[in-house]
Amino acid sequence: MAKELSFQEIQGNIRLKKFMPVYLFQGEESYYIDQLTDLLIQNVLDDSERDFNQTVVYGLETDVATVINACRRYPMMSERQLVVVKEAQGLKNIDELIHYVKNPLNSTVLVINYKYGKLDGRKKLSGEIANAGIVFESKRIYENKVPDFIVQYLRDRQAAIDLPSAQILTNFLGNDLSKISHELEKLLIALPAGQNRITPEMVETNIGISKDFNNYELQKAVAGKDILKANRIAQYFEQNQKNNPLILTLNVLFGFFLNLMICQFEQDQSKQHLMQVLGFRWDMQVVDYLDAIKNYKPKQTMRNIALIREYDAKSKGVENSSVPPGKLLIELLYKLMH
Repeated sequence: MAKELSFQEIQGNIRLKKFMPVYLFQGEESYYIDQLTDLLIQNVLDDSERDFNQTVVYGLETDVATVINACRRYPMMSERQLVVVKEAQGLKNIDELIHYVKNPLNSTVLVINYKYGKLDGRKKLSGEIANAGIVFESKRIYENKVPDFIVQYLRDRQAAIDLPSAQILTNFLGNDLSKISHELEKLLIALPAGQNRITPEMVETNIGISKDFNNYELQKAVAGKDILKANRIAQYFEQNQKNNPLILTLNVLFGFFLNLMICQFEQDQSKQHLMQVLGFRWDMQVVDYLDAIKNYKPKQTMRNIALIREYDAKSKGVENSSVPPGKLLIELLYKLMH
């Protein structure tokens, strides 16, 4: 019977030393795949057992026969052995692992680390792995959930961050959790002794995102039709294009106006209802939309979505051979707010 467990459930069982013969970690989000793989490497064997009982191979550098032979060995001076196939999406003829998975050894823990996609569901291997062990799909999370991830990640490490700073990081880094966790570790290392809160100043110093001139502040300015502030931010972006690529700003503005359109067609436009509709956890996340509802009509919102699409094409050279990214943004902002 297939065991559909959450990341937290699998994590908890591994820490309790409740191991399965086979694990398949697959999906688009590599962060959770690597987290569970590393957790098994840390917990299946003691340090003294690893030399003879741990095998780690990479899909592009091995073959199915080698993996199966490793799995069929018996552990030496240990209750079990661990076989890890990293980057298993590069393993040729991976479906042939079914010959082992149908009858795995209880003394072997096989971990298949399959990134950036899934095994072909039409083949039998996934089903056989589910019967013998654990299949976990690591899905990319939506950007509106990333601030929650950042807050929880830091909380697990006895640190904290204010929501605006978490949103600034989200707008800058997107929803790549591996990249985000790497940047958060840099911030944790930079924390002064005795301090456990990440501040906007720390984000600016260590990540290179200005606390005053960023996409989070630009969204607020556009929502409130604060033309002066929006232009100041755009001019800053023009002078600091490396840390403020136009494509990232366009993505933020596009997502904002798409969400705004959803809000405008809701009969109940209360803060709590819009938080639920947009999937937000923090009331601060919906403030910009409440402001924008007062400043934009639905027809303007639809026009603005079309404008952002147009300027995205221009930024890629479509019907534009000379206007640089900074000037395109200034031009776009004028049209969005007028």
